[in-house]
Amino acid sequence: MRTMVLDLYDRRKEVCAALDMSFIRAKALRHLAAAPMTEPMTMRRLAAELVTDAPYTTVVVDDLVRRGLVVRDVHPDDRRQKIVTVTAEGAKAAALAESILTEPPPPLRTLDPADLAALHRILTALARR
Repeated sequence: MRTMVLDLYDRRKEVCAALDMSFIRAKALRHLAAAPMTEPMTMRRLAAELVTDAPYTTVVVDDLVRRGLVVRDVHPDDRRQKIVTVTAEGAKAAALAESILTEPPPPLRTLDPADLAALHRILTALARR
């Protein structure tokens, strides 16, 4: 599955081309767009979710701010922290990235329905372990 999904049909390259940005920026944007509005995304939390250090996360967010895709503000309850929220334009870009990433590779789309059901059953069982 890895060879097919990541090597032969790497959707990440398509996302980078469609959004004209590195994949880590697209990944950050997707995380920010998926964050619940009730819980602001702090820079610290974004760095943890991206598994990047704070300085690199700042570089990524700075670029997204420059592009008008996110806004960075002071946290209302703790002025030492910064929160990042996605803009309407950022939400559109994140949705485009998500649609590209969730599009199955051609070989999966042409599988016999019974084979596809079996594959789904197997992958679901493996994911539970």
